[in-house]
Amino acid sequence: MARRPLAMASGIMPDATPVALVECAASAGFDMGGMWVDLADWTAQTTRAVRAALDATGLPLLDIEVVWIKPGPPDPDHDRILDIGLELGARNLLCVSSDPDEGATAAKLARLAERASGAIRINLEFGLFTEVKTMAQAAGIVQRIDHPAMALLIDALHWTRSGGSVAEVAALPPAWISYVQLCDAPMPGADPADPDAILAEAIDGRLPLGQGALPIDALLSALPADLPVAVEERSLALRDGWPELHARAAQLFRTSRAWLIGR
Repeated sequence: MARRPLAMASGIMPDATPVALVECAASAGFDMGGMWVDLADWTAQTTRAVRAALDATGLPLLDIEVVWIKPGPPDPDHDRILDIGLELGARNLLCVSSDPDEGATAAKLARLAERASGAIRINLEFGLFTEVKTMAQAAGIVQRIDHPAMALLIDALHWTRSGGSVAEVAALPPAWISYVQLCDAPMPGADPADPDAILAEAIDGRLPLGQGALPIDALLSALPADLPVAVEERSLALRDGWPELHARAAQLFRTSRAWLIGR
């Protein structure tokens, strides 16, 4: 069986600097890292420092986030985030949309896909906290754009809470999927009709792989065997239990790799 590359999603360390995200993922043993870009604090020097940390550790970036599409004209900040991703060699750009106009969302994503020039994939993530709430909606947008740089990102928590099925995942064209975000969580969990509860669970209530009741084993079995896995264990318990960043990354790696090996 192919070994799945394992990445540390940036969301588990909202308290880390960009350079620390790279160093912690590398020291813990992850195959890849994730990067969160806050444009209010990001400068050209930040890009240089992160690039130097990536070169020093040999850690590739699986993704960079987040482009948040909103109503109105295309946001030049989205171009800037994409350009940072290109400079850092990130393989994927994570996007979500709060624009209720599906056509406008598709047009903005298509524009990014063209700008990506084949060097980075534009991933649309769906979830009940956004205007693209289900995998079916996201798949419709990806199909509408019909661009090789476009991809669909499945987050195990959002997929489950939005009523996704393994059959739907298995029916997706494999070329549409660049990577998957995994975590575990209790069932039934947050009320799908309560947006605040859904968001709070996504930020604070996730569990280590194998310690909840999400159908993550079935989800992975429906995806390509060598697909990279980003562990998106956003968790207040993880942050409070391991406040030191390197220790937190190491704990995340231990539980995640143990589950992947044992499944």
